[in-house]
Amino acid sequence: MHMKKADSKTILVVDDQQDVREALRLMLTSEGFAVALASTPEQALNKMADEVPSLVLFDMNYRRDTTSGQEGLDLLHAMQTKYADDAIPLVAMTAWGSIDLAVNAVKQGASDFIEKPWENQRLLSLIRTQLERSKATRSAAKLGALNRIQRENSQAKNFVAESKAMQKLLEMAHQIAQSDASILITGDNGSGKSLIAEQIHRWSPLVDAVFVSVNMGSIPESLFEAEMFGHARGAFTDAIEARAGRFELADEGTLFLDEVGNLPMPQQAKLLRVLETGEFERVGETRTRKVRVRVIAATNADLPAMVERGEFRRDLYFRLNTIELNIPSLAERRD
Repeated sequence: MHMKKADSKTILVVDDQQDVREALRLMLTSEGFAVALASTPEQALNKMADEVPSLVLFDMNYRRDTTSGQEGLDLLHAMQTKYADDAIPLVAMTAWGSIDLAVNAVKQGASDFIEKPWENQRLLSLIRTQLERSKATRSAAKLGALNRIQRENSQAKNFVAESKAMQKLLEMAHQIAQSDASILITGDNGSGKSLIAEQIHRWSPLVDAVFVSVNMGSIPESLFEAEMFGHARGAFTDAIEARAGRFELADEGTLFLDEVGNLPMPQQAKLLRVLETGEFERVGETRTRKVRVRVIAATNADLPAMVERGEFRRDLYFRLNTIELNIPSLAERRD
């Protein structure tokens, strides 16, 4: 279910000389990297639209009659504009004696540079250092976004249940927490659906991964895609910076969709696609991203009745409730 991401050790080599591309391909593949090749800036951008690499090695010149490095700078600026939020290291390559071009590239945003002909071990060391920095940068950005979400969804972590009905339900929750099946939690408002969802996450193999909660009923219809799938910088008036959506933040962890019964029909179709394929696009982007999340949903609505009335998609309902947990109302557990 995964596509290669920016930490997948895929290196894109952009150079107009076939011998350079082949030498780098052989050296990098022998070190365990996947390698993509491009001979022109245009070809490089097309390849990046299909799959975002973990690092780019790009030449500064592509026409034998010019040594200005302008084509390399133009490519650098294009990559920075389109993929700034991916924190991809962009490493310039220059011929020996053209150090001024490399310095100019670094001043304009390149991560580092290497001179040709290169020394293999130095290049490998540079690549690994840049990959580690990139990973740390993305982790810090994701942590900041998760902290924001946790502040928005802060709630008590202690779950106390003494009634026989709840103890039985918790035993069942503990069992199903070990699977990766989608879970639908139903029950009245205030019965503890969100707390059960968090407890399932803590009991699951994903306990060390992220738990991202979102109230589906509180998202304005116009902001649904941006909130759930993220947006590119400049995608709309207030999008002053790129932002990951809830699915992206929950990758490899648990995504809790609270009040899912309040979701309008148009948004239900968009949610279904991601649940079926793990694929989505940020608002303002054409590149398809892919994630893997364990989904727990909750509602106080009668979804089967809503399905019969045409108010809730039948296929989405079945996708959400592989396993259903119904929480007894407070009236049913007076003890």
